[in-house]
Amino acid sequence: MSTSSLQYPSGQTRDRLAERRRITAVLGPTNTGKTHLAIERMMGHETGMIGLPLRLLAREVYDRVVKVKGARNVALITGEEKILPASARYFICTVEAMPLEREVDFLAVDEIQLAADRERGHTFTDRLLRARGHSETMMLGSETARGLIQKLLPDTHFINRPRFSELSWTGSKKITRLPRRSAVVAFSADQVYAIAELIRRQRGGAAVVMGALSPRTRNAQVALYQSGEVDFLVATDAIGMGLNMDVDHVAFASTQKFDGHQHRPLQVSELAQIAGRAGRYMNDGTFGITGDATALSDETISRIENHQFEPERLFQWRNPHLEFSSVAALMKSLEAVPARPGLARAQVGDDLEALTRMVRDPDVSACLRSASAVRRLWEVAQVPDFRKTLASEHAGLLTRLFLFLMDPSVEGAGRIPDDWLNGQMKSLDRTEGDIDILAARLAHIRTWTYVANRADWLHNPAHWQERTRAIEDRLSDALHERLTQRFIDRR
Repeated sequence: MSTSSLQYPSGQTRDRLAERRRITAVLGPTNTGKTHLAIERMMGHETGMIGLPLRLLAREVYDRVVKVKGARNVALITGEEKILPASARYFICTVEAMPLEREVDFLAVDEIQLAADRERGHTFTDRLLRARGHSETMMLGSETARGLIQKLLPDTHFINRPRFSELSWTGSKKITRLPRRSAVVAFSADQVYAIAELIRRQRGGAAVVMGALSPRTRNAQVALYQSGEVDFLVATDAIGMGLNMDVDHVAFASTQKFDGHQHRPLQVSELAQIAGRAGRYMNDGTFGITGDATALSDETISRIENHQFEPERLFQWRNPHLEFSSVAALMKSLEAVPARPGLARAQVGDDLEALTRMVRDPDVSACLRSASAVRRLWEVAQVPDFRKTLASEHAGLLTRLFLFLMDPSVEGAGRIPDDWLNGQMKSLDRTEGDIDILAARLAHIRTWTYVANRADWLHNPAHWQERTRAIEDRLSDALHERLTQRFIDRR
């Protein structure tokens, strides 16, 4: 029987049901077919849902499931994109966007070790503890998560997935001496561009993959590499999360990254996640360093080759039962500490930072006379800062949105005015400019794409979804063209 129309109970009842439904944890290194296994299992059920760590991956899996099940049966749900047929039975989502009010036969979450991540971890932890399929639940990820999963959910059934191919160290090579079908990994846009420029001059050109690219730009760049038009890929650690490419060798141009708080060395498990992109299925892969990257120790190399990593010590947690009777009550519920061992209260995130700044505005405070207003404030505070602006600037934009939604005097009370939103769109719907300018416009349009997918914030959400998607597509095509012009020698 199809269960797609059924709904979960809410609150603690859902938590108790989740604890009674045993999960299967499929753990192993990169390139062990974990995601493939989950997709196949999901398609064997009448209904299913899978949560993925990146919008890029969600789109990739969506396209794959549509080929088997047909577009009318498959939904894509991310913060910035919603394709939701009325007859959908399979829901492909980013982890944050999973519609947990829907009950499905099968449910899976990919890269569950991200529950330890300081920024996003609390959402993965929530899915681990509370999201279940009616018949089958799978958590996919690294062996580093095993100990904490076992501590939190002792009845978990574990499946270990060995890597299908060998991964071996080949030392240091100059960028100009790297073998063909190599991916060079760096951790800043400037470094990615400099390396791609060098490869263009010396080896003919490279495709570029960064997390900031839209799925459309990323797919166009990867197609250049996969088709053999170029033999090199220059990427950030975005390639570490399951993007399927035929890479034989991974070369680290740096072994340090800025994690949003500080520059730090990559953990061994992070190095392995990226290095593991080398080799596909039964084809062996190699990894090494290039440029000015710090040499890896013999111990680190051995641990990467043999998939031996330190276990995660804590998963991040945020109280799922928030109180909206007042801002003070909301803040207090967000500050709750976990009662279970192995969990740590998540640090202040962008959403809580934005909330704290917004309530200082007297006009905002004057609106907060009901639980529904406080709930709406929290919804607005969760609009992501894709633009990576100053916290005060982001909070200022969100304050404007909230006041529009709460002001009965504006045209169409409770909605963002069309003329104001149109002004925001017009400033972004331009394809001139260099790579950095186009990338900045893409980041800006992502904010409005997210807003357009909040149906109760707009007069005509379908129109704005179409408009933002069209602008993103034009910017994506222009960015792909600029990247290709700059980093591929077509002579």
